[in-house]
Amino acid sequence: MYSESDLQSAVDAGAVSAEAAAAFRAHAAALHAAPAVDEEHFRLVTGFNDIFVSIACLLVVFAAAAVGTTMIAAAAGGLLVAVAAWAMAEAFTRRRRMALPSIILLLAFVLGLWFATSFWLEAAMPKHEVDRSYMFGGRLQRLSEWEHHPWQQAVMVLAGAAAAGIGALLHWRRFHVPITIAAAVGALALFVISGIAATRNEALGDNPLLEPTALLCGLAVFAYAMRWDMSDRLRTTQRSDIAFWLHLVAAPLIAHPLFHWMGVTSGNAISLLTAGGVLVIYLGFGVVALAIDRRALLVSALAYVLIALAQLFQSYGAIELNVALTALIIGSALLALSAWWQQIRQRLVMRLPDGVRAKLPPVAARQPTGGPVPAAG
Repeated sequence: MYSESDLQSAVDAGAVSAEAAAAFRAHAAALHAAPAVDEEHFRLVTGFNDIFVSIACLLVVFAAAAVGTTMIAAAAGGLLVAVAAWAMAEAFTRRRRMALPSIILLLAFVLGLWFATSFWLEAAMPKHEVDRSYMFGGRLQRLSEWEHHPWQQAVMVLAGAAAAGIGALLHWRRFHVPITIAAAVGALALFVISGIAATRNEALGDNPLLEPTALLCGLAVFAYAMRWDMSDRLRTTQRSDIAFWLHLVAAPLIAHPLFHWMGVTSGNAISLLTAGGVLVIYLGFGVVALAIDRRALLVSALAYVLIALAQLFQSYGAIELNVALTALIIGSALLALSAWWQQIRQRLVMRLPDGVRAKLPPVAARQPTGGPVPAAG
């Protein structure tokens, strides 16, 4: 019912002493047979009322988008969504501190600004005529279409990302929702990627610089997330929640370029060597995830591993069972990893240098009787 940030807020307000809060965390850790840091808590739902309010907020957001788009223009629809999301956040985020509605309203706000800016530029920028030819009925047919240049499309994304990032920073100053920092950083990463795309004036699929840029952005976001994590190794404050969302942004930016270069996203059958490479990369992600005690990398890369193994089984004749075999193998492996996460992580972290280990979340130390207690850091 209550998150770590709620408990820390009670300590800061003087409602609960720091000693009582520490005793409560130790008691909860003993009940769950794991240190609180290993559970990777973040507040999402405290009751069904959160879901009820979230549904209502989504309906209002949908109505604002439909009214603005239908009666005025697409850009007006996005702007109305942003205004409605901010107004509802004043009630459900600033006053009532409801977690799930706050996340939905933040995303609606930044996406509303994004679409408002992008659609406005789309309407303002001139188009050019493109002649296309195709075969129909055995005859060569020609068709003229009006569309934007690739650099114009990239500028639309760039401007939308800039508006979303600025809006996220303003939202953070007002409401302090943990996911807001991740939204701003994600918008900044997309701003950089779309800026590279605009300078090349190439279709997204033909631009060789997008994957390296995305990978560099992902590594930068990962480093920034680790900075938040290292400032709260025990994960008892809002800094841990901020780091959680930042890791969710960094993970796909890191995973997608690597697996794209290996041909997993091409849709073609892959070789045994490629499948082995995918598994090696996923194993590397697993080692990093265990060390930092974050599961975002494993979740983000999971889809690529499923695709690679399914294609591999299909290429070896297991067409009817390829999806089932893939799900069985990966699901069993992840369940085993989840069951023995603490033990595997303890063995891994204890082999790391002292300087590295001092910056990571502490591992569970076991008493001679077998009862787990939180390590002293």
